[in-house]
Amino acid sequence: METMTDETDDIDRLAQWAREQPGKVAVRMIDGDLIWTLNYAELDEKSRRAAHWLIGLGLNAGESLALLMENRLDLFVLAWAARRAGLYYTPVSPHLHPSEVAYILNDCDARLLVCTQHTLELARDIGAGQNNGESAAGWDGLRYLLNSDAPGWGRVDQELARHAPAAPLPQRPVGRDFLYSSGTTGKPKGIKRPLTPWAGRLRDTFESVLWREYFGLGRDSVYLTMAPLYHAAPLRTVMRNIDWGGASIVTRRFDAQEALQLIARWRVTHSQWVPTMMIRMLALPPQVRAAADVSSMKVAIHAAAPCPPEVRRNMIEWWGPVWYEYYGGSEGIGLTAIDSALWLQKPGSVGRPVLGTIHIKDEQGRELPPGRQGLIWFSGTPRFEYHNDPEKTAAAYDAQGCATFGDIGHVDEDGFLFLSGRRTDLILSGGVNIYPQEIENLLVTFPGVLDVAVIGVPHPEFGEEVKAVVELAHPADASPELAARIIDFCRQRLSHVKCPRSIDFTERLPRRENGKLYKRLLMDQYAAHQPPPLPV
Repeated sequence: METMTDETDDIDRLAQWAREQPGKVAVRMIDGDLIWTLNYAELDEKSRRAAHWLIGLGLNAGESLALLMENRLDLFVLAWAARRAGLYYTPVSPHLHPSEVAYILNDCDARLLVCTQHTLELARDIGAGQNNGESAAGWDGLRYLLNSDAPGWGRVDQELARHAPAAPLPQRPVGRDFLYSSGTTGKPKGIKRPLTPWAGRLRDTFESVLWREYFGLGRDSVYLTMAPLYHAAPLRTVMRNIDWGGASIVTRRFDAQEALQLIARWRVTHSQWVPTMMIRMLALPPQVRAAADVSSMKVAIHAAAPCPPEVRRNMIEWWGPVWYEYYGGSEGIGLTAIDSALWLQKPGSVGRPVLGTIHIKDEQGRELPPGRQGLIWFSGTPRFEYHNDPEKTAAAYDAQGCATFGDIGHVDEDGFLFLSGRRTDLILSGGVNIYPQEIENLLVTFPGVLDVAVIGVPHPEFGEEVKAVVELAHPADASPELAARIIDFCRQRLSHVKCPRSIDFTERLPRRENGKLYKRLLMDQYAAHQPPPLPV
């Protein structure tokens, strides 16, 4: 039998902030000229109602629900409700195929799916679609829709109205997110961490402490994210910022000029970006950049994908030494970080470890000295598991218990880590190992190049040859002459063996909103001798 907590007890930090600063905006959602707000009192009251609803549906502590929705305030209400009801919550991308959504729902054992009018059609297609000739799996669970009616679906707002927020809640473990990797090299992988016992509900998790202490998030923070909330970094940072009493701004989509306007209007202190966002801000007209007021910014965080050093340097020159970078992953096996001052001394580095210890190892598992490239491993952090996939979990660990994200790199004499790319992206041409990241970092500095992917394509003599797939700021500029100039630009600066032997132009590379480039799609297309990739 579950113990109930008195209505006057602090069930978590949100309850404390709702009492201390009820009218302060916890999250502000922006979509162009439209603005919605949720203050601490409202978030506390609505999430209490939602927690009672979830428990009333019969969801037991440790069970799961899924949220298939675009960026919106309801997601935070339901996330906090799940925390208070001792449940796992899994945000699901609305850009997935129905079979991919069904896979995640089944894999995370979701008992409940909540969607919006925007995602209803996708949700209805679960179990009916085709993906590479395979039928999508079915899913049998409770289905609810936000604030509108649909046959066969419950309505969330009507259910919440039936519950009193002041009613006592059971003393369950603290619920948390149950996130899935981006699936750049196969099916998404679920990362499920243990729930925190009720008695520890007011304590920071080991990885949260870093965000509060290293990046300085707290009660005075105004955090901006323009990324989708089904990704770990934006979702977790907003949730942590609420934990610590700060304010957050979330947008429905990224727009470079709007980003600068939001920073100035709301006096943003903390923000998070991926390299493609930085490149697009740098591509704004000079007069727009010159007029931008970013003086309130204290910490601008970059992660998710490697950033070309020239882009990082230009952002530091523009915004000042407020740029921080970290390297890590949802698995939580380790983390490195670096600020602007150190980065200028070590350009291209992703920093030294702030969680875990780094080991660079060769294919035989032998540790390599500074300067030698190898697979990056971490030790000294809690062990993790990929949900329902013991083989992938085992492949992430070596005999010494070290874990890897699958990336290649080296450390220098001072212990700073430098990335070369993913092991799966390595190009082997004529017996020479070629790391695409170095080439991509150079090519993106060519005037007019907006984004680039370097991959290996089949070659009858060398096994593979280097190809660059280029996205231009002005697609109409694509021509054989421009391709030749780009190759010549590369050969003047890198060894010829590293330079592309050919260049294809595309309207858009398969890069998602989290900044990650889905090279697997390009590799599969070229391996099948298909024409250059189409926009995705």
